[in-house]
Formats: sequence, structure tokens, C-alpha cells
Amino acid sequence: MNNAQILKYAIDLIAVFLLALGIKGLSKVRSAREANRLAALAMGLAVIGVLINALGKDGISISAWIWIITGSTLGGLIGMATAKKVPMTAMPETVALFNGCGGMSSLLVATAVALFPETQSQSSPIVVGISIAISVFVGAITFSGSMVAMAKLQGWLSTPNWTQNKLRHALNIAFAVVCIVAAIKQFTEGKGNESLWLLIIGSSLLGIGVTLPIGGADMPVVISLLNSYSGVAAAAAGFVVGSQLLIVAGAMVGAAGLILTQVMCNGMNRSLISVLFGGSLATKSSTSANKSEYNNITSCSIEECALTLEAAERVVVVPGYGLAVAQAQHTLREVTRALEITGIDVTYAIHPVAGRMPGHMNVLLAEADVPYEQLKEMDVINPEFPATDVVLVLGANDVVNPQAKNDPSSPLYGMPVLDVQEARTVFVIKRGMSAGYSGIKNDLFELANTSMVFGDAKKVLGDLLVELKELGVGKKG
Repeated sequence: MNNAQILKYAIDLIAVFLLALGIKGLSKVRSAREANRLAALAMGLAVIGVLINALGKDGISISAWIWIITGSTLGGLIGMATAKKVPMTAMPETVALFNGCGGMSSLLVATAVALFPETQSQSSPIVVGISIAISVFVGAITFSGSMVAMAKLQGWLSTPNWTQNKLRHALNIAFAVVCIVAAIKQFTEGKGNESLWLLIIGSSLLGIGVTLPIGGADMPVVISLLNSYSGVAAAAAGFVVGSQLLIVAGAMVGAAGLILTQVMCNGMNRSLISVLFGGSLATKSSTSANKSEYNNITSCSIEECALTLEAAERVVVVPGYGLAVAQAQHTLREVTRALEITGIDVTYAIHPVAGRMPGHMNVLLAEADVPYEQLKEMDVINPEFPATDVVLVLGANDVVNPQAKNDPSSPLYGMPVLDVQEARTVFVIKRGMSAGYSGIKNDLFELANTSMVFGDAKKVLGDLLVELKELGVGKKG
């Protein structure tokens, strides 16, 4: 073992350690930013390790160095530009895109080794053959599935009605059989041929076929699962090229994504099987009696809302995706800061699947400098609603729907929700009476203690701030 290899192993060990710390730190809002920097540093060290390893090999060409450096630099610049410019409302789509890029990277690595067997690692041919099949299969599914998820989140693609037909299962099974046959043939022949391309095409179609029927209500689960897939594909690619770092990092990402997927399923009271094979929740519920017209809605003015808030001692804010769409998090922070200065206790109730991806609301509120200690998870905040004077619901829908507890016929029944109806007064800020991702009626809107404040969240909060200041809210003493 030469000095370059020793140095590479040392760098890989440090990179794995930093990546583990980064993943652990992402579990808390307070440490998430620093954890993200640690993970980014780990990936930077991984690239340096690859360059050092290439330097220690004989016969490395100048063109190979140019490709490595150009690719790393270009990818880093694109990632930096994307991170700086992408709005919070588009963050779920961006995560789906990044998952897809991870899957495609593993797919390309495995395909290159299959086409040029002389580049494979020194591992057992059986291990390399199985790893190539897994990396191609999972990588292609991750890429095509992520592209479908991104298109649906972006609004470019809707859930076609034909995908809700049970025949789609037979079609997906057919794709899976094609993939298995192609993988076996590729493994036995051990070189790039028609079976490799058949495996790529079949896996890509399977990714589309599985993801296309899934509706928006289940999209947080899909994003988490695709993240896990990208890790599995990367770990398999690590066996293909003999990279211990890629194996360990991919395994950690895969395991973390799978755990997060299970957490999301528990948060929605949905099994992973029902998400993947049950089709769109919205489509299922669209024909149910739950999607009926509202008959007993109480609306109120911003002035009435301000007067009620002024007299409150305890206020809970429930953010939803509508808050992100309106980009109203900073205005909301101004309103809650005025309440806090007056001595009113303000907390934020965070449902685990609020928004379009895990942690969406946490990041949104952190962007507006909301104190971490004011963010409370569902299990912590639910017992406190009966002692709450006012709940301010901003763009949330399904996560505050009492049907989840009261109506066994509802598609949401059994899903853990925020018990906002237990508070003395509930104000719901919405632009209209449109349904949430589930596509069903929200019984909260017709309760006696609920009032609707119609309008764009940012404008309503701005006007509410003006009214509160006129009432003297926000003045010390």
C-alpha cells in the first residue's frame, strides 16, 4: 500500500465520520444548518480522496483528471446556484431532483463498469455482477421515480385516471419480471449487452409506473423513500468500483431514508404498502360523500381577529403549505413578535407531514428566525390545545381535519392530526374553500369555535399586523 492509498483511506475515514455526524445533526432544527455543512464537507473530502487515489495510480491520463475536476467544479457550482435561488415552496421538488441525480450517478457508474469490465474493482466477480444489477435497477427506479415526483410537485404532471385502474399492478409486475430476467441474463453473461439496456429501460418504466399513481397526500413518504433508494444505489455502486466510502455513505443514507419513511408513514397512519400500491388518496376520496359542500361557514374580518388575539394569553400557530406558497413566514414572525412583546405566549404546532416534505415547516420558520424552542411537535402540543385561547391556522388543511378522529368512513380516519378544535377560538386563514391534498371536506371549518379569514396569507397577516399595532399590541409595558 503506497502513501497515496494510506492518505485516501484516512480521508475516507474522516469523511464517513463527518457524514455520520451530519445525518445525526439533521434530526434537530437547531443543529440542522451546521449538520448540513458537515455533510457537505464530508463530500468535499470524498472528492479529494478520489483525486489522491487517481494520483497514486500509474497510467492515469490527463483527460481523466480534466473530466474529474471539471465535473466536480461544474456540479458544485450548479448545486450552489440552485441552493441560493430555489424558493422554499420549490424545496420539495428540488429534493426530488437531487434524489434523481443520485440515482442517475449510480446508474451511470454501474453501466460504465458493465460496458468496460476492465474498470471494475478487484472484488469477487459474483459480488461485482450482483452489485451492477442492483445499482442499475435501483438507480434507474430512483431517477425515473424522482422525475415523476418532481413533475407532480411542480404541477407539470397530474395523476391520470387510468393509473387508478387495478390493471396498473399487472403492468408493474410485468416490468418487474422483465427487470429480473434482464438482471439474471446480465449477471450470467457478465458484460455489456442487450440485457443491460433492457434492465435500464425496464427499471425506468417500473419507477414511473409505481410513482405515477401516487397522489400529493402521500408525496412526503415518496420523497423519503426515493432518498433511501438513492443511498442503496450508491452503496451498490461502491461495491462495483471498490469504494469503501461509497459503500458506507450509501448505506447510511439508505438506512436514514428508510427510517424517515417509516416515521412519515406513522405520521399519516399509512402503511408503506398502501402508499406504493394503493394509488392516489385524493382520487379515491374524490367520489366519496366527504367531498360535499360547506353549509355552515362563519367568516370574520381582520379587525375581529385582531381583537380576539389582543385579549388572548396563549396563541398557537399552525403553519401549512399555504404559508410557504404565500411566502408569508417573515410577516407571520412580525405578527407573533408583536404578540410576544405584549406578553402573549406564542408557540408553533408542527405536524410531521405538514407541507410537502419532512421538516418543510421547520425550515420555513427557521428562515424567518423563529426561536427553535417555540416549535413543538404534534405529540407535545396536542395536550395543550384545551388551554389555548386562539389557534391561528395558516394554509394547513388535512393535518387539522377532525374527520381523522371522528369519521370512520373518511380516507383520513386514523391519521394523527393536530387537535386544534379543542382550543377556545380557531381562525383559519385561506384564500378559498379548496380542499387539501386528500381532496375531502374539512369538518373543522364548520365548527362553532372556528372562523374563516379569507385572503392571501401574506396580505392578511400584513393587515392583521396593522390592526394589532393600532390596538397597542407590540408596545412594551
